[in-house]
Amino acid sequence: MSAASRAPLRSNRSNRTADARVPVRSRAARAAVGAAAAALLVSACSSGGTSGGGGQTGFITGSDGIATAKEGERADAPELSGKTVDGGRVDVADYKGKVVVLNVWGSWCPPCRAEAKNFEKVYQDVKDQGVQFVGINTRDTSTGPARAFEKDYGVTYPSLYDPAGRLMLRFEKGTLNPQAVPSTLVIDRDGKVAARTLQALSEEKLRKMLAPYLADEPGKSGKSGKSDDSGKLDQSGGTADSATSEK
Repeated sequence: MSAASRAPLRSNRSNRTADARVPVRSRAARAAVGAAAAALLVSACSSGGTSGGGGQTGFITGSDGIATAKEGERADAPELSGKTVDGGRVDVADYKGKVVVLNVWGSWCPPCRAEAKNFEKVYQDVKDQGVQFVGINTRDTSTGPARAFEKDYGVTYPSLYDPAGRLMLRFEKGTLNPQAVPSTLVIDRDGKVAARTLQALSEEKLRKMLAPYLADEPGKSGKSGKSDDSGKLDQSGGTADSATSEK
């Protein structure tokens, strides 16, 4: 066989070798992505949690893992509305004037199961003090497991059904945004995010997180403490300018 006739064989063999390497690299890339996603899931659903943000964010994280923002430095809560686990509808904006405790949970998450009864107990104790609890159920592929969770743990407050986590993504980066499951946020009476933790909460720690905001009045955050005489929302929009103080 001449040299000329052997050349194409070497070229074909080289091409086949190159082609064979492409799927290997592709499989490796897919495996790396899958491993990263699995690591994220494990770190998100844990009893310890981690604190996000940094020195430039305007909030302080205490040794107890609860991060807080000072009055006048709190970001507006995003629009959070939609269908609930039990088929109803909730718009968190309707609770402006109340302190809102927002808890991100999933029926598949062991720390969420550990804290569920604590949340219900505290909710029953404070709901007559102008406080509303709202859950955000995430990563449950159907409402069945979520409804079973609520029944098992006696949860009576509503939970938005957010299987893809889209509501969590509405919080701006660099603010007190939920970054794990479970996460708990306190939204003050002016609709601003005042506190956050990225861990399961005991009853004692939940009460400690909520207590500083119970005596607040609408219009206090981001303003000079001025509010209407009734301490309730000014239906003509008297407290609306507080929503612009963070911009």
